[in-house]
Amino acid sequence: QVQLVESGGGSVQAGGSLRLSCAVSGYTYSGTCMGWFRQAPEKGREGREGVAAIDSDGSTAYADSVKGRFTISKDNAKNTLYLQMNSLKPEDTAMYYCAATRRSMTPVQALGVMGLFGYWGQGTQVTVSS
Repeated sequence: QVQLVESGGGSVQAGGSLRLSCAVSGYTYSGTCMGWFRQAPEKGREGREGVAAIDSDGSTAYADSVKGRFTISKDNAKNTLYLQMNSLKPEDTAMYYCAATRRSMTPVQALGVMGLFGYWGQGTQVTVSS
């Protein structure tokens, strides 16, 4: 059974940094993508947007709004996915979710196909104050 458990969220001031972690069990990375999505407070699940994605080879993709500020990475030995977030802005405030899929896709494709991710964590809240 696949389980994804996020941690690392919190409240920071604009310009600060956070590192999110996603502990993964029951899932193998081979040939698949994992990603981070976020859902702003005023938006429902359908408003969830792709933030960053990584495939089994380590190729990555980012939403334009976070390029140059966020970095996705994974540690296969620890079965953990990370999202390093620097230069945080108030508009980054959201619930952040880790997700995994068994479907074959590129990281760029993954950012726009939330519906094809079958495994989700419970989310971790990130709040950025100005």
